[in-house]
Amino acid sequence: MKLGRLILRVVVGGLFVGHGTQKLFGWFGGHGVEGTAGFFESVGLRPGERHARAAGTTEAVAGALFAAGLATPLAAAGLAAVMLTAIAKVHAKNGLWVTEGGFEYNLVLLAALAGLVEEGPGPLSFDAALGIERRGGAWALATLGAGAAGAALALRSSAADGADADLPTAAEAQSREAAADPADVTADPSVRHTAARSESRLS
Repeated sequence: MKLGRLILRVVVGGLFVGHGTQKLFGWFGGHGVEGTAGFFESVGLRPGERHARAAGTTEAVAGALFAAGLATPLAAAGLAAVMLTAIAKVHAKNGLWVTEGGFEYNLVLLAALAGLVEEGPGPLSFDAALGIERRGGAWALATLGAGAAGAALALRSSAADGADADLPTAAEAQSREAAADPADVTADPSVRHTAARSESRLS
């Protein structure tokens, strides 16, 4: 299991780093802070820019820590918070299966995070090298609990900042402008088609 846990950490952590840098810098075909912020506002995470930066930074930093096996429970808790927020704001309404835009993928990642915390990052990790490895069922449950608390905090702050729900968001205002201007570039069907990819900006 030494190699197995290393592979799991590097793959899962590395993919989270990729998602984070998509949000922050537009790398790997991402939309950067501005594009991600617009999508976040459209699903009720306001202000969008703050939530985009928070999600991207958490994914990038916690993903790197998870891959390295350093402060593993803390890193997993941060990633769990992002996944639970994604489920609550984007995927839950679509049901379980990813083919329908559901939370299947997020659930698999949560299980992987909790499972690795329970088993520990393994001897090929910074936690083990520094003698600070923490593992076990209690740590796994604490990780999920901390992730749930982080997601609840993000949702609560968003609800507070979105109290003026009758005011249009930046994304809504842009959409209305486009509808009023037939010459707008978004009238191009090939541009509108990119909306189908929007849900990937959160998860």
